[in-house]
Amino acid sequence: MATTGVGRQSALGAGRASVALGWWRAITLFARRQPLATFGALVLLFGLVIAVIGPSITPKDPYDTDVLNGLRSPGEGYLLGTDNLGRDILSRVLVATRFSLLLGLAAVAFGLLIAVLVGVISGYAGGIADMVLQRIVDAAIGIPFILFLLLIVTMAGASFLSIALIIGLYQGVTSSRIVRGAVMSVREEVYVEAATTIGATPVRVMARHVLPNVIAPVIIIASLNLGSAILAESVLSFLGYGVQPPDPTWGQMMGVEARPYVTRAPWMAFFPGVALAVTVFAINVLGDGLRDTLDPRLRGSVA
Repeated sequence: MATTGVGRQSALGAGRASVALGWWRAITLFARRQPLATFGALVLLFGLVIAVIGPSITPKDPYDTDVLNGLRSPGEGYLLGTDNLGRDILSRVLVATRFSLLLGLAAVAFGLLIAVLVGVISGYAGGIADMVLQRIVDAAIGIPFILFLLLIVTMAGASFLSIALIIGLYQGVTSSRIVRGAVMSVREEVYVEAATTIGATPVRVMARHVLPNVIAPVIIIASLNLGSAILAESVLSFLGYGVQPPDPTWGQMMGVEARPYVTRAPWMAFFPGVALAVTVFAINVLGDGLRDTLDPRLRGSVA
């Protein structure tokens, strides 16, 4: 019995090592074939680390005002300069990374939930359910994204949670059509028909056979929607409808805070703008690489 137990543990350890080796090979192969996407993944990973530890490594208190040092240009003591209230730009950019990235991730997570729910039900059930859901999707696609955000935020109020939910809702509804197409393709497979024939319920078929086989487009949707969510939040904050001060976001730093001083202190808008541009570029190239790797058939079909 003891020998059998040791043998099982050895087999389990070997299996885990094999899985780890398989993942490592997949990552190295992806890095060789998609160097730009790999760069994007590293930048995103760096941004996530900053989002987690950023507030603890800020050189100065990002909320502390010092009007005597207001509008100081980048240099000694203030690496990226200060804003009109004397707050350290570097510290605020680091803290803004947390708000901007985490809001984007929260929006994408909620959006994926909506996209999968609507897409799977619509694609598998068909009939009246599909028709009703797709008319809702058509209506959502017909509404300009920013106009929709401004309208709902004005009515619901601007907070971290409300903005994340609003962006996620719109992205989820509009992205559900991609999930629906993948589900309709999987629905025609032999194993789905076999499961239905032996009496599997629709819920079981969707959970056990359909959903696991549409993971690739879901991952692609998540990677491409993340950049759009961060940009959407930045636009809202730039216009003054996003996360409210004193909590900083990149869009807020470029818009409400920097706009009156853009000629006197261009660094107030430049550095958060660089952080936003580099992050969104990295996310977009990562999304393109994942799309080309996981499902080349989706090339050009994901907005």
